[in-house]
Amino acid sequence: MVILENSQGSEEVDATKIWHKTACVLCSANCGLEVRLNSRDITRVRGNKAHVASAGYTCEKGLRINHYQNNTSRLTSPLKRIDDGSYLEVDWDTAIAEISTSLKQINEKYGAGKIFYYGGGGQGNHLGGAHSTATRQAYGITRKSNALAQEKTGEAWVEGQMFGTHTHGGFHDAEVAIFLGKNPWHSHGFDQARRVLKEIANDDQRSLIVIDPRRTETADLADYWLQVKPGTDAFLLAALAAVLIVENLLDKGWLDSNATGVQETKDALRNVPIEEYAERSGVSLDQLYEVARRIGRAKSVSTYEDLGIEMGPHSTLISYLHRVVSILTGNYGKPGALGPHTSVAPLFNYSAAGREPTDPVTGGKVISGLVPCNEIADGFLSNHPERSRAMIIESGNPVHSLAESDKFRAAMRAAELTVVIDVVHTETTEQADWILPASSQYEKAEATFFGANFPANTFHLRQAILEPLEGTLTEPEIHSRLVQASGVLDEVDFEPLRKAAEQGLDTFAEAFMAAAMENPAISAYGAVVLYETLGKSLPPGKEGAAVLWFSCQMAAQKYPDQIRAAGHEGDGPKLGNALFQAIIDSDDGVIFTKHQYEDAFDFLTTPDQKVNLLIPEMHEQLNLLSAAPVKYTSEEYPFVLSAGERRGFSANTIVRDPSWRKKDKEGALRIHPNDASDLGIVDGGRVRITTEGGEAVAVAEVNDSVQLGYVSLPNGYGLSYSPAGGNSEVVGVAPNELTSTHWRDAIAGTPWHKHVPARLEAVAI
Repeated sequence: MVILENSQGSEEVDATKIWHKTACVLCSANCGLEVRLNSRDITRVRGNKAHVASAGYTCEKGLRINHYQNNTSRLTSPLKRIDDGSYLEVDWDTAIAEISTSLKQINEKYGAGKIFYYGGGGQGNHLGGAHSTATRQAYGITRKSNALAQEKTGEAWVEGQMFGTHTHGGFHDAEVAIFLGKNPWHSHGFDQARRVLKEIANDDQRSLIVIDPRRTETADLADYWLQVKPGTDAFLLAALAAVLIVENLLDKGWLDSNATGVQETKDALRNVPIEEYAERSGVSLDQLYEVARRIGRAKSVSTYEDLGIEMGPHSTLISYLHRVVSILTGNYGKPGALGPHTSVAPLFNYSAAGREPTDPVTGGKVISGLVPCNEIADGFLSNHPERSRAMIIESGNPVHSLAESDKFRAAMRAAELTVVIDVVHTETTEQADWILPASSQYEKAEATFFGANFPANTFHLRQAILEPLEGTLTEPEIHSRLVQASGVLDEVDFEPLRKAAEQGLDTFAEAFMAAAMENPAISAYGAVVLYETLGKSLPPGKEGAAVLWFSCQMAAQKYPDQIRAAGHEGDGPKLGNALFQAIIDSDDGVIFTKHQYEDAFDFLTTPDQKVNLLIPEMHEQLNLLSAAPVKYTSEEYPFVLSAGERRGFSANTIVRDPSWRKKDKEGALRIHPNDASDLGIVDGGRVRITTEGGEAVAVAEVNDSVQLGYVSLPNGYGLSYSPAGGNSEVVGVAPNELTSTHWRDAIAGTPWHKHVPARLEAVAI
């Protein structure tokens, strides 16, 4: 029982009946939730109807978050690998001191810049990544990457040159919604996805277009399902754009006022052999023209690309072509079309797009500062004198999630120091020299920077609903200790800033800015300084949110009118303080900016502040498409394997306990009935999958939702898990035991997880 205070006095309440507000962490939507607790168990879950973005919406994944929070793989003490390969528990002070010394020694031995940082936040925890900036600064870490570099860097490279900012579709209002290689029924990607899909499907005035080789749940709802052959999306989109030109379906007046490079792009597309490319893609010419006409006559069109094309052939070209379709038809900066958005903290730097440096060891484009994931292992295993020598991995499991798992294991073994910060034991921690146990996402205040709504954008800081598990530390605390151990803050006195914070945000803002002017270390290591000062004045459990204060100040400088329009009052630092206070106080999230649609053009940072269609490398890739292969399979590997399909009970790898799945418990390989019959594979039987990267045995699901010659495995399976008191077990196939690092996009280096040549054979049981 607990005592609750209210206006009528106090009352005794059963603690297990209290609803605590939080959010889901199993996809980028991060829907608001309410949960009940019994001690440390999450016993009930429901959608939070008051949540600023999700408004009570959730799916089956969010309802099962207790399987993430409470599992038997939790780490509760720093672990150091000793000579025999086993781990020794050590105290935190020893771990921080020894790791700090080793990092300094790496720099002294090889020069700065040889330490690699991977991670910095998963689907629901970005605050730790914000604090990692201070650690990287303290130890001279310039090489970095994360999961975005195997998904979104090609898209970011295109958007940086086309818009100078990120764009997102307005699907709630779109007359036509197009999904490329995406099944939002399971992967979401925008607020209340299933509600929106049903609304579009049930409205005769709106249309849903799905481009996907598999008949997904979203394709089942679609008005137009373009069942493209695997890996041929670029041919389809090039033909689609060319039809728009042939049929004169362009918004000429809009283009004249708002776009550059239009004529050059039209000239390039006129060379596209429409009929030939339609045949290559497997989509009929009649359907192609019908879809082009539907797009051309629509008042608004929104598109969404996702991993199905971002992890396959021509991915960067596809990112360009579908945006060309949108812009040629005038679909930017209006309701239901592509639009920009404000960010509390942007995930990419779009300003350098097209002028990226290359990695000194591997030669790949370092887009927005991120080394291509398929090149990380090579950066350690190379004999190049500039190769990486040490690695810090935070909130990520690259051994499992990046291509060619064995190669990444080898890279970790080749490194002279590997430090992994994580909540649980993973395939990656098994290779580490040091393991630092972090508190879970429900044991600290956390947030994400995925918000991409326009014209009103939202942000949700969720509270800690549990005390940190004994022996663990939050990532902000871990980074604070690492930074202070480096010695870079020895000349900074936290106490005056702590006292200023106790007097209120206005006093703190004045004191912090004055101190930063006097001592450059305060701004250089700002995340840690804020955590150690302002953080100590915040409500218990929200200390790590202090880093958001600086983001709010930056937003207030950039979008003052729009922040005031969202209901936050003040000018200058006071406006930033008001926004920060609103974020700290609300457990339902806040609207932090409200724009007008015409503001969309203010976000363009291209030279003429217009949408730029002329990207020479993309025009070159378009010209080369005619000579590109239609398929990458062979007699030895005749099937295309999509490794990592999103399904109802697949999620990111932070949910390791396989018992969370009500369906598809082993992660079946989906195969067309005719292919199964030809190979003697039966539903529920076993099938051996062999690729260049390796082999695995999966359970078969004979399913006509996939094409002939095309098979798929779900993401999030093949994790090592130890039930309480039991031996470790692995359920399902780890997809990246089958992938290869050399299968990657020519521009961005993103992997071909969704297009792996494979051989199949039935396995006798």
